[in-house]
Amino acid sequence: MDGPGRAPTLREIAERAGVHVSTASRVLRQPEPVDGWSESALRVRAAADELGYQRNLWAASLRTRRTTTLGVVMPRLTDGVVATTYQGIEEAATRAGYSVLLSSPPDNLAAQRRAIELLVGRQVDGLLLSGLHTPGRAFVDSLPVGRVPMVAVTRHGEAGLPFVGADDVRGGRLAARHLLDRGYADIAIIAGPAHASTANDRLAGCTAELADAGIPLSPRRVRRSSFDVDGGIEAGHALLDAADRPRAVFAVSDTVALGVLGVARDLRLRVPEDLALIGYNDIPTVAQLPVPLTTIRSPARDIGAAAIRALLDMVDGREPDPRLLPVELVVRATT
Repeated sequence: MDGPGRAPTLREIAERAGVHVSTASRVLRQPEPVDGWSESALRVRAAADELGYQRNLWAASLRTRRTTTLGVVMPRLTDGVVATTYQGIEEAATRAGYSVLLSSPPDNLAAQRRAIELLVGRQVDGLLLSGLHTPGRAFVDSLPVGRVPMVAVTRHGEAGLPFVGADDVRGGRLAARHLLDRGYADIAIIAGPAHASTANDRLAGCTAELADAGIPLSPRRVRRSSFDVDGGIEAGHALLDAADRPRAVFAVSDTVALGVLGVARDLRLRVPEDLALIGYNDIPTVAQLPVPLTTIRSPARDIGAAAIRALLDMVDGREPDPRLLPVELVVRATT
């Protein structure tokens, strides 16, 4: 090297590693392979580190017309399940050699539109959209994204996009079947917000399972709520502080179920003797409660990783692999 500030050339790196220049170029522009680096690739990367090589991402983007950056729009990032899903997204993107630009706008369409427009302006190679409202097709069709590939994650919003999420209809069925097997026929559902496809799918699954068992669900046994403890408290009071309270409640999120548990405690109801309760997601705290919560476990981190794989398929011009990942019943003391 001629001076302390000059960047090394590919030829210098190749000579030090004992490989052809084309091999050095290929190694330095690709992400780490799933099965690890070969011996020659390790020599190239060691030589690049020793010589102080740094890849010029701007120049690379001009050659490939890619920025190796993905945009993620994910409201409610303070929610533990959403945050875990994002961990899976970022880990999978990093392994594939991509960086992530995250926007966590308020959970409404206008804020999400602004976030998407800003990310498209940053020339991201693809977009993961979480928190889509139902119905969301008109919203998606109106987005000024050009040819940027898009995948919906966690909520599909009936938007017509490739979707990766949990099999929430199956989860609703599992919850209802478990309560029926335990002998509970008078079941209420705290169904979450009406604009959330996850909530609607869980409600649909539970309702279908009850109908298959010959138990029609009365509208008065369905309460909408926000996806938080306060929503559970409000809906819990409406259901439980009444003479005809149900014998069992399915809450479509664990945080809602926590609110219901607080109401049951205040009303001096014993769980599960007076009230059976089942939640959804299996957040870490619910196994440690004084009465551990029965719940449906959703694979949040795996969903994030699978969504990245589907999006990168689209970025590379392949058909994406939309998937519904399996959920499982976790039986604890509340049932």
